[in-house]
Amino acid sequence: MTARDIQLDQNGRLRHFLTTEGLSQQHLYEILDYAESFVGVADRAVKKVPLLRGKTVVNLFFEPSTRTRTTFELAAKRLSADVLNLDVSTSSATKGESLQDTLRTLEAMHCDMFVVRHANSGAAHFIARQVAPHVRVINGGDGRHAHPTQALLDLFTIRRHKPDIASLRVAIVGDVAHSRVARSEIHALNTLGAREVRVVGPRTLIPSEIEAMGVRVFHDVSQGLADVDVIIMLRLQRERMRSALLPSEHEYFHCYGLTQKRLRVARPDAIVMHPGPINRGVEIDSEVADGERSVILQQVSHGIAVRMAIMALIMGSVVPASAAED
Repeated sequence: MTARDIQLDQNGRLRHFLTTEGLSQQHLYEILDYAESFVGVADRAVKKVPLLRGKTVVNLFFEPSTRTRTTFELAAKRLSADVLNLDVSTSSATKGESLQDTLRTLEAMHCDMFVVRHANSGAAHFIARQVAPHVRVINGGDGRHAHPTQALLDLFTIRRHKPDIASLRVAIVGDVAHSRVARSEIHALNTLGAREVRVVGPRTLIPSEIEAMGVRVFHDVSQGLADVDVIIMLRLQRERMRSALLPSEHEYFHCYGLTQKRLRVARPDAIVMHPGPINRGVEIDSEVADGERSVILQQVSHGIAVRMAIMALIMGSVVPASAAED
């Protein structure tokens, strides 16, 4: 059974949200368009809509991520859902309980959705195969494989600044080898017909044969950033590196860190992104991260609206945009 078969129901609508790979333009634009209706919720006196009232969402995180967990929690609460944050490091899993038993226990508590983050690639897909028919699963990041909600919130941010995605050159810079975000973004950008997707980085951090995913590879950062419209910087994931792939972080910044000087070779209106957390002085200079081209904080804000849209869509709680804006 393919990822597409798992995450779509018999009518071709989203049942789970596990990966951007294999999704159609229609699926991606449905999420992006629906997310627009939730952007203004944060400006209300009461920051809630009733779409998931009575539903229970479980943040099932097997590895830490404050940013992802809190934005999912806020998104669920703004949809009026009840939220359970399960700290697996202190749960029954450490006492020998199997993952399947943990799932069955949560299902017995009448939980409706699991947001799963796991260090192993494919964990969210495994859980989606095991859950009861009424339960929905969202992949909050699995190993090196996928981080689809991050990709969608990045696309949402890009589209707000540059609506014609088909005209864009996008450069993804840095630790592509260990980045689940990069993989999800490459699939989504190519599905939406981006003019060109580039990956830029040292040979040790670019997967072999990545060109098969429909990207151009650059090892020279100046060439890779030349005339691009969007720059997505990636975090150096030291925790996933099994050997000395870089001489030092200082050397990495010297060769690949984004500075004002390097930014000048991109288009004058190019935007700068980073999925976070940022390592200042390693991937990006503070002057750029805090500069007028940076949309990094907008990515965080948009993440809540996009995750609200995904949750509502897979639960079948879709209403016209005007109703969500009331």
